[in-house]
Amino acid sequence: MPRELSEQVDVMRDARPQMSNSTTSARLIDSGLVAIIRADSSEQLLDAARALVDGGISAMEVTMTTPNALQVIADARAAFGDALLLGVGTVLDAQTCHSAVEGGAQFIVTPVTKIETIRAAHEHGVPIASGAFTPSEAYAAHEAGADFIKIFPADLGGPAYIRTMLAPLPMLRIIPTGGVTPENAGAFLGAGCVALGAGSTLVSKDILQNRDWPKLTARAGEFVRAIRECRTALKN
Repeated sequence: MPRELSEQVDVMRDARPQMSNSTTSARLIDSGLVAIIRADSSEQLLDAARALVDGGISAMEVTMTTPNALQVIADARAAFGDALLLGVGTVLDAQTCHSAVEGGAQFIVTPVTKIETIRAAHEHGVPIASGAFTPSEAYAAHEAGADFIKIFPADLGGPAYIRTMLAPLPMLRIIPTGGVTPENAGAFLGAGCVALGAGSTLVSKDILQNRDWPKLTARAGEFVRAIRECRTALKN
């Protein structure tokens, strides 16, 4: 394990115990939205997390490309407890998956289909959203045990692509990521997605650089309202 990653894990050994896989998966679906933070600096991320919670967000993914990503997870878990479900994204291999979960991550997200990473997550009993784009990749991830399929980049095919994929593969629990906005959230959910992932369309570089937390809270609220309204409509 790289020394920097090992040091981050050591800091996080006292993280709270993990929930069960099924409980965490249910919370992710219930939340409706995973806020994705990909930043050049970890300094602003605790304030960003607070702004997201204030806007009604209850699930957040910190990508491994963010400096000190695992320390951010530890700090956020200490600050928000059960109010915020925290995961690690851009996990590219089994070792990083092990380190992330041992350090406190409650769920794992990958940008690609990698069977060894799916297995690593399940060794720890935490859910994983496996990245995929084609039906073959999505089904391979599902067969390997992925709890969710992260269709990425979702904006290339849009809701119509996902609806078409789910027609022969209705067992897939899809979370689209890439280009998801409050304006198209309803279309993605209507196509059959169980939840949504939002990165730069929610937590933009401009917001992070300017530390515009009121703007982030307002943007989070827009997503939350759009998802709530769509789910209400789908039930009727």
